Amino acid sequence: MLLTDARRGLVTSLEAASDGLLAARSADGDTVAFGVLVRRLAPALKAFATRLTGSAVDADDAVQEALISAWGALPALDDTSKVRSWMFSIVSRKATDRIRSRKPTVELDQERDEDASAGPEGRAIASSRLDALAAVLDTLPEGQRQCWVLKEMGGYSYEDIAEQLGMSVTTVRGKLARARVTVVREMEAWR
Repeated sequence: MLLTDARRGLVTSLEAASDGLLAARSADGDTVAFGVLVRRLAPALKAFATRLTGSAVDADDAVQEALISAWGALPALDDTSKVRSWMFSIVSRKATDRIRSRKPTVELDQERDEDASAGPEGRAIASSRLDALAAVLDTLPEGQRQCWVLKEMGGYSYEDIAEQLGMSVTTVRGKLARARVTVVREMEAWR
């Protein structure tokens, strides 16, 4: 009973700690601190992943995979004060991976609908177009990719993206503009 009370007291004292302190302690192997950090960030991470994937099941899986990755990679995190945006970037990658692994069942736009209704050849073209877009997104710097995915796939506002990634709105606009230029240039062959 004393161990339980002592652990409860530790959790209570850690709940007031900053995200950076929790990340630093977690990086040192403190599972209680990581648990507090997870409980603090999980609802926002889940909402973010749900918005990206459009599926609560995929969002749960993406967040779980991201938390496992984060636990293993925390010792390599240079600036623990940025743990929140770092975890959102991991969730973004995991959610994108889940989206890519899906069989295409929902058409993204009217042109793709027309390709799919054209039979196997049209479906192959639409699938190749998505593969090309995924390849282009993989070449973008992390911040640009995150901004593009949140805006174009997630429908987030500039302000929401800035808040989620810990950037200014001006930075988000700049990264998104550069990402859009690259995507348009690289996808020109698919027009």
